[in-house]
Amino acid sequence: MDEHGGGLSLLRDGVPLLGFGLLFVLLFRRLGLGATLGYLVAGAVVGPAVLGLVGDAEEKMGVAELGIALLLFLVGLELSPSRLWRMRHDIFGFGLLQVALCGLAITGIILAATDFSPAAALALGLPLGLSSTAQVLPMLQSAGRLRTPVGERSFATLLFQDISIVPLLTIVAALSRNPADAAGPPGWMLALYTVLAIAGLVLAGRFLLRPLFKLIGNMGEREMFVFAGLFTVIASASLMQLLGLSPALGAFVAGVMLADTPYRHELEADVEPFRSILLGLFFLAVGMTLDLNAIAERPLFVAGMAAALIITKTVVITLLARLFGMPWRQGLGVGLLLSQGGEFGFVLFAQAQSAYLIAPEAASVFGAIVTLSMATTPFLMLASKRFRAEPERSTREAAGPQHDGASAIVVGYGRFGQTVAQMLIGQGLSVTLIDRDVEMIETAGDFGMKVYYGDGTRLDLLRQAGAADAELLLFCIDGDQLDAEMLHSVHQAFPDADLFVRAFDRRSVMKLRGAPLSGVVREVLESAIAMGRQALDAVGVDEGEIEKTEAAYRQRDIERLKVQKETGDLYAARDHMFSQAAQAAEQRKDAEPG
Repeated sequence: MDEHGGGLSLLRDGVPLLGFGLLFVLLFRRLGLGATLGYLVAGAVVGPAVLGLVGDAEEKMGVAELGIALLLFLVGLELSPSRLWRMRHDIFGFGLLQVALCGLAITGIILAATDFSPAAALALGLPLGLSSTAQVLPMLQSAGRLRTPVGERSFATLLFQDISIVPLLTIVAALSRNPADAAGPPGWMLALYTVLAIAGLVLAGRFLLRPLFKLIGNMGEREMFVFAGLFTVIASASLMQLLGLSPALGAFVAGVMLADTPYRHELEADVEPFRSILLGLFFLAVGMTLDLNAIAERPLFVAGMAAALIITKTVVITLLARLFGMPWRQGLGVGLLLSQGGEFGFVLFAQAQSAYLIAPEAASVFGAIVTLSMATTPFLMLASKRFRAEPERSTREAAGPQHDGASAIVVGYGRFGQTVAQMLIGQGLSVTLIDRDVEMIETAGDFGMKVYYGDGTRLDLLRQAGAADAELLLFCIDGDQLDAEMLHSVHQAFPDADLFVRAFDRRSVMKLRGAPLSGVVREVLESAIAMGRQALDAVGVDEGEIEKTEAAYRQRDIERLKVQKETGDLYAARDHMFSQAAQAAEQRKDAEPG
């Protein structure tokens, strides 16, 4: 009976929770304020502090924390060693100084304005040094500003902030004031557990996870990829929780373990929908747990601390940007963009509360400070608009959160795709390669080529691979896996990319009629023409005559194919077929005067 009652309670709570979440997210997105604030406000409205439609926020928070784990897993997947090395100066120079200086400056303000202990002030100040990745990056992407100096420096800083979650969680664990009567080890032992657990997860990733994903890749079962991806996240998070550490830390390490494998893009595409749903549920639960009474008792403190947070971070980041050689106008643009608190603040406040460093009321008040500062993001974006340069098209790496910034994406790395990709690489274009053949991926690796595993006809996987910023999408897969409807969907999703398709024969080309293609290569045509040219040369035909014959054949073939595509009839325009009689007629026509 209890089981059924729990199920009915979950369903009953789900209706107002998801309904209000949908309503407020749509409203806040329409107002340009972002989805995160919509979820937070929706949670506060349906929670016990306002309407009281949904109860037991702590239980829902436990489920929703999986969203944070999935978010950190995806962040880890982005952090391949090669990418970190290319951006090392901005990430580990500017990013490190930003997090440290902003965190310490805000810690000093908290110590001066409150009676918190130094450990509690540090546990609150360091998280406030982080900014909102969930808000800033989508806004930069939609405005096309990621390739500007302001966008690239902002992204590198946000990337380091995401990395810094791991040491910040460890710092909070080390500061833990776990009382003697509470079950749990002291802070120094938690820090030791953290190091040992990370080492264990790295070994497990190399000797267990990689062979597992290779086996699943050979099977070609997408559902098993989803299952294995979620298992990896939950198992890593559970191990950390078992040791009394943050589950999010385990998920992050799991992502890093798989970041440099061919399965990265497939995992991103499969896990992303779960991450989006559960992260929304997390922010709903955070909104439900906000103690509005505690906030109402100190409205001036909340508003004053939010203003102090924004001003402090803007000043520190602007000065840092100048130190790193940016013009002051662009530096101020970066400072304004990153001046708000971020979503990971809620995670670290909860960790500080679990470590007995702050009371629940303090977590609510400072959560409100983060929320209020996040509400300023769209307005600060508008204020900083004139300080940001116009985007520049470039073949160098685009500093994007979800991809490697490649100029071209080649789907299918068989014999055909290899030639296409190597020609592009030979001209200095950055290329992302995708294939579903695990053996081919391993063989390519032996020759120094990085090929990602995945189904390149899936829009979500193409998006994860960076198709939104790519200039070329080249489908070099064999067979009849493509059709006009699918290519229309690709063009609609990525309108700035030129689409090129490998087709096998005339029937394949007819199947693609109406598709928005920049080019299609019929492989049997090109190879047959090449052999025809060689045969004519072998019997002594003059090179000029060979050129004329090829040109005449191609012209007639184009005319015939056009009619076939329009009618859908393979037997149409048979009179356009190339023959000796047709060639003689063409020659007579050319010889006529006038």
